[in-house]
Amino acid sequence: MPRVLLVRWAVVAASLAGAAFPVWAAKPPAHPPARPSAGPSAGRPGGDERPVLFVQPLGHQSRGAAEGSYLPVSLLAAPAVGLLSNASAAEGISPATAKGARYVERSNVLRLPSGRWKYLPAGRTTSVVVGPDDPAARLQIVRSRAWLASGTVPGRTPEQRAAAERALLAMRALLRPNGAMAAGWTPPWRYDWPRDSSFAAAAFAHTGHDAEAYRILRHNAATQRRDGTWEARTKLDGSGPPDGRRWQLDANGWVPWAAWQWYREAPRAGRPARLAALYPMIRRAADRAAASLGADGLPPGSPDYWELATSTANIGTAAPLLAGLNAAADLAAEAGRPGDAARWARAAGRLSSGIAAKFAPGGYRRTADGLHGHDSAVAFMAPPFNAAPADLPRALDATYEALLLPNGGLTPGNVPTAPWGQDAWTPSTAFFALAWAGTGRTAKAGRVLDWVLARRNALGELPEKVDAAGRPASIAPLAWTGAITVLALVALDGAALPTPPLRH
Repeated sequence: MPRVLLVRWAVVAASLAGAAFPVWAAKPPAHPPARPSAGPSAGRPGGDERPVLFVQPLGHQSRGAAEGSYLPVSLLAAPAVGLLSNASAAEGISPATAKGARYVERSNVLRLPSGRWKYLPAGRTTSVVVGPDDPAARLQIVRSRAWLASGTVPGRTPEQRAAAERALLAMRALLRPNGAMAAGWTPPWRYDWPRDSSFAAAAFAHTGHDAEAYRILRHNAATQRRDGTWEARTKLDGSGPPDGRRWQLDANGWVPWAAWQWYREAPRAGRPARLAALYPMIRRAADRAAASLGADGLPPGSPDYWELATSTANIGTAAPLLAGLNAAADLAAEAGRPGDAARWARAAGRLSSGIAAKFAPGGYRRTADGLHGHDSAVAFMAPPFNAAPADLPRALDATYEALLLPNGGLTPGNVPTAPWGQDAWTPSTAFFALAWAGTGRTAKAGRVLDWVLARRNALGELPEKVDAAGRPASIAPLAWTGAITVLALVALDGAALPTPPLRH
């Protein structure tokens, strides 16, 4: 199909469906085999192919292996800037609806400029507009506030606590009854990424929302592939991936790390039995992570949170795998599995040595070959993910300075060919608030976090990006940014977040 006709067809399809749509791709990305071979090459993608849905989101999940064949998300409906929700459904708030509106305090009920309320009634999938005395809307507000009160809201100032409340309510709204965690509520983001959901599970666990944290982990167990890996993202009903986007090995670190964070905070009554239910998932994930390590102790080159592949190992995969292996080893000891604990501790030791040999000399840059510049994933070498190496503070400072944009936020990396532009990315910026909080540099952490919180939109939601003029951009809320922000606020409250111990 000629490309001009393709674009016209795509525009029509988007206007009718308002969702992702299939378009031409010269070469669909590879997909890993269901049963990989063991040994040093395990963990490398195989040669299976599937059709790909090519819509180019504006978000951190925006770039796939066939980037050149993506269409801009501007062809779709305007990204959501807020959320209405009930216990089973959600609805995005458009920029037009949000103009002049505000949430009723500590709820997902929207107060319109007219004074009337817009909300999503229980059992419904579309919103209604009611008067401010509507009893059902008031009941939803009461229940939202009761949910917040059932846990803890971190933050030392009224502004920080208000931001934490909004982030928690946003994550709750993005969480589906089956445990799937939508990254956002605009079609290209309306999928579950294991990475994003792992951060959300940790944030829920550390704010006293045990049921939500465990529900996410159970969904991760349900969507794990037979080979121990996860798809880059899955549909919210758990039925599988929406396209052929390349898988990402970092999930094999993030999910065990999240399970460990949940376990540390979970009520002791019944905790062993619930860990036992998750343990098969942890074992498959850790075994696959260990099998992926090569002779140099590092995992293979693969896509990371940039969703761009690298030909050599990248820190955005290696650091999460180290956190996951140490977490899995400690959970194995808790579960009375000393053999598993010893095996994964040995693998963590090999990986730690590989990172020290290949990444540390260059300041933990993006790739082991040192050819791809600085990467905000350097923060993954800090608590609450990994015990900080002695040389990490210098690397954090150098990376922050290298990635700092004129608007005060950070770009994910400074590779000249990377598609980041001049927009700051709130997850990458918030990484440093969390890392500096975890390494005792609270003043630096606070300044970074203040910048992130000051860029919330008019509804108080955390956006995915901030444009060159300092304005919120892309979608809001983004679950990942919300989770990182909540974790940083918990750490800055003085309750240091735990880090998986070194058992090697």
